[in-house]
Amino acid sequence: MQPGHPQGNGKYPHGKTGLRRVFHTLIHSRDGFIATFRGEAAFRQLLLLHGALAVVAFLLEISRTERAVMLLVCFISLMVELLNSAIEAVVDRISLEHHPLSKNAKDMGSAAQTTALLMVATVWAVVLLG
Repeated sequence: MQPGHPQGNGKYPHGKTGLRRVFHTLIHSRDGFIATFRGEAAFRQLLLLHGALAVVAFLLEISRTERAVMLLVCFISLMVELLNSAIEAVVDRISLEHHPLSKNAKDMGSAAQTTALLMVATVWAVVLLG
């Protein structure tokens, strides 16, 4: 059996359970944030944009529900960018050759981020103009 693959019982052989597993998950998540921040200009730009929007959301006289939804869509956009960056990293890891399937994967990730940003704009417009 290859390392990192589940055993016949469906459990992974790393042996981490409970709080130890949670701790290691947090370490891997931190590493993912750092790698994305360092390697992806788009992620840094989105952090600035959504950070500014978060400040504005707290300055507006709106309901807590409206504020929560406005912040939620910003977090969703950041999550989509993390996933888009992961897709790009995997595609580049497999091959840097130009291939139609690689282009499709990267374009689909980009389309997902565009959709997320359209969602942000729509929600903010509805709250601010509604």
